Amino acid sequence: MTVAGAQQMLWPDHCVQGTPGAELSSELSAGGVHRIIHKGTDPAIDSYSGFFDNGHLQATELNRYLLSRTVDAIYIMGLATDYCVKYTALDGVALGYRTYLVTDGCRGVGVRPGDIEAAIREMVAAGVTLVSSTDLRG
Repeated sequence: MTVAGAQQMLWPDHCVQGTPGAELSSELSAGGVHRIIHKGTDPAIDSYSGFFDNGHLQATELNRYLLSRTVDAIYIMGLATDYCVKYTALDGVALGYRTYLVTDGCRGVGVRPGDIEAAIREMVAAGVTLVSSTDLRG
């Protein structure tokens, strides 16, 4: 469907602002969390990427925050490999970050067979490096 001039996919309600589904899991150690960047706060347009809405009309605070901290490499994991993770990774590369996908920290939706694998191929072709969580243990 088209909303505000942009093609939108309809999803079941998830991560609704102000509900427990939008909170960090209590099982997650938040000791290393320095900042929470919100995305998808405009009801008129979806936001798969952590950097921009789907139309690239509005940016989140993520790029500005990373630049202020002189970050040059980002490690991405989460849900869903073939949507939010993919678009965040692609935008990260486009913005000049060395971008790593933590493959065992992701799960895809797979609306169609092969979607997840195609998303990973697209990210790699764009310059994303695949790593596993065991590669990161120091």
